[in-house]
Amino acid sequence: MKVERIEIGSIPALVWGEASDKVFLCVHGKMGSKECVAGIAETALKKGYQTISFDLPQHGERKEEGQRCDIWNGICDLTLVGNYVFEHWKEVSLYACSLGAYFSLHAYSEKEFKQCLFQSPILDMEHLIEQMMQWFDVSEERLEREQEVDTPIDVLSWKYYQYVKEHPVCVWSIPTHILYAGKDHLQSAEVVNVFAKKFGCKVTVSKDSEHPFMEEADAPIVNGWLQDSML
Repeated sequence: MKVERIEIGSIPALVWGEASDKVFLCVHGKMGSKECVAGIAETALKKGYQTISFDLPQHGERKEEGQRCDIWNGICDLTLVGNYVFEHWKEVSLYACSLGAYFSLHAYSEKEFKQCLFQSPILDMEHLIEQMMQWFDVSEERLEREQEVDTPIDVLSWKYYQYVKEHPVCVWSIPTHILYAGKDHLQSAEVVNVFAKKFGCKVTVSKDSEHPFMEEADAPIVNGWLQDSML
């Protein structure tokens, strides 16, 4: 498959596949990179789409950049990339995974995507932060006092926690299909079902999968979901 490296502002990106008026904009999750969407790009190519992917802060070619992969930098980067994509393609669809889905909900609520595919999306960051606070025995009082607390998973931030509480997702009108792992420990089935009901999303549940969908048995599940979901 043809793969072209470009930069959008200073953000490294890849454009996959032969020229087309249609494109899937891919936003990876934590620990991912622009290269990890190769399988998605192959499926999209069969459906007549190009694919564009890019590195979030602290990921891929941007690991040493110094910017945090937080909601503010996420919104900034997704806005820049989204504007570029809508300027260069006639029909734009969205694929986002995990944290990338959460950033997308905040950056793209007013964008006119044809369709949206969310894999293991973080839909309620307040819920996740409060889970992490419980897992690592961090009280609200301690977090407010110290402002930031390191955990084995990530840094808990009082500023981030306050932002997500003050900015719940209220608007999402894009036709959306969610692939949810039945053993996802980051977002509960209740969170996903509430979101899907509120915004009219379709949900596919893989009951024996975990959040990353990285087991050998997960590959055909993800591929089948992509093939069935791409319009």
